[in-house]
Order: sequence, then structure tokens, then C-alpha cells
Amino acid sequence: MAISYGKMVIIGAGKVGSAILNSVLRMNILDEIVVVNRNQKKALGEVLDASHTTAFAYSANANIHVGGYEECADAQIIVVTAGPSIQPGNSRDRMVLLEKNINVMNDIMEQITRYTREAIIIVVSNPLDILTYIAQKKFDYPANKIFGTGTLLDTARFNKMLGDLCGVDAKNVTGFVLGEHGSTSFIPWNTVNIVGVPFAEFEKQFELKEKLDKEKLLHDTKVIGLDIVELKGYTSSGVALSACRLIGSIVRNEKSVVPVSTVLSGQYGLTGAAMSLPCVISKNGIDRVLELPLDEQGKSDLQKCYEHLRTAIESVYSE
Repeated sequence: MAISYGKMVIIGAGKVGSAILNSVLRMNILDEIVVVNRNQKKALGEVLDASHTTAFAYSANANIHVGGYEECADAQIIVVTAGPSIQPGNSRDRMVLLEKNINVMNDIMEQITRYTREAIIIVVSNPLDILTYIAQKKFDYPANKIFGTGTLLDTARFNKMLGDLCGVDAKNVTGFVLGEHGSTSFIPWNTVNIVGVPFAEFEKQFELKEKLDKEKLLHDTKVIGLDIVELKGYTSSGVALSACRLIGSIVRNEKSVVPVSTVLSGQYGLTGAAMSLPCVISKNGIDRVLELPLDEQGKSDLQKCYEHLRTAIESVYSE
């Protein structure tokens, strides 16, 4: 079936799925949005609530409705948010969701692949890197058409923190958080800059009173999402905008360079895992995976992250 460009299916109508629905509506770039959820009453409630916003001048008259997996047949984009998420008081490790969400992802991919292998799938559910890897490998989905939001939100958080410390707009910071969306993520400090000013010169150029603490910045970047869960019960706004960043890049064929979780195919000599690296995102999905020039510390951090993810994959999936 031919793709209906401008059609997106959101699988999961929980807090994240509903946040993505409402956020992407504000972008005015989609013609049709379908919400698929086990609890159809919940899905219908979210759809009705969101659909009423299209009567306002700032919102395009998109067709929003509840549907089943058959709606994936001609979808341009499918966003997967279904499955349990970390709750306040639980372990602060997304890996606790692994076994439950692998079963959820298997069920979802079985349904999706009955109808399409052409749609671009964006994985949001956690633990994101392992789910992305298994979904691509087990179902032989085109690798450029399935990826996770990965460390895109971690990167936004890091850039915001660093921008605040230096007194500049976070959008002027170029700094990637790479690897796992989790405990072994890392920052290649030799590539961090603000409009070309390298990280090593930030104290001088921005007249900082205190030396920037790399370990604290990385630690705070890793834990802030889990802190938000403890404070408000869940995260939704940041991850919704991360998904929207990717949706916009696909629909508008932007060829944006953003870190997303992709199945490795020899980058840095590695295979057998998915992790976040800078990727060129277009209407085709991933056009290209970029390899940043890592220093020795970056190479070591990358290897530790890879080994951690491989161990987790081998514990739940036999290839």
C-alpha cells in the first residue's frame, strides 16, 4: 500500500503518548494522527480532547481518530510509547522494565509488520536501546527506518545545563550525549563547543567564576529525568518534544543531525547493539550515521557502554 505522507500512528495513549499527540498538533505538519491503545476508551478520550484544539486559529484541522494496527498499513511514521514506565519509588534504572517491555514490543512489532515495512518507526518506550535492537533484528525491519529517541533528550538536558552555566542560549551549545539512554551514557568532551569555542576555553571566554565540573555535569544529565519522575510522578514534556523533533525532521525532510538510538553496523568497529550516535534524519529515516572523532576517554566510554548493552541483550535475546 502506498504511504500516506503526513499520516502518523501513535501506539500507546498514556502520559507520553498523549503529550506527543498534543505537542505534534502544535507543529501543524501532519494531516492525520491515529491513536492505537488497548484501552480504547482512554484513547477516545485523548483523541476527543486533542481534536477540540483544532478549532483554534493556531491549530491546523488535522484528522485525529482512534484506530487499530491496520492503520499502520499506509502510515508515514509510527511512534511506539506503549509499555510500563518507571514509577516513583522504583529502581532508578530503566533496565527494570526490560522483560515486561520486550514482551510488549514483540506484540507491537508482530502487529506492525503484518501491515508495513515502509513506515518509519520511532521507539520511545524503555529500556529504549535494547527494545530498538530487538525490534529491528528479530523482525528484520529496515535498519534506517527504525530508531529510538535515545539520548536526544539527554542531549537537550545537557545543553540546557551548560548554556545556563555559561549564560548563553542552549541552542548555541553543540554537545552530544551518546551511547545508552541510561546509566552508561557518556559525553565526548573534545567535541563540545559553543559557536566554535571549545569546552576547554569556556571558563575564559564566558568569564566563569568556577571551573566546570565534567563529572557533575554528566551525573546531573543522567539523573535529572529520574529526579523528575520522583517529583511529578512521570516525565512527558521533554520526551514529547524529542519525538516531535524527529517527526519534524522526517516530515520536512530536514536532514537534521541529532543523536538517536540506531542498530550499529560497524561504526567504531562495533555491531550487535543499538546506541545513540549522531544521525542525519530525513524523509528516509536515517540517511547517515556519523562517527565523531573521539579522544581516548571517549573511546573508552563508548566501549564500556557497548559492553553493558551487549550483556543486557544477551540476557534476554538469542540471535
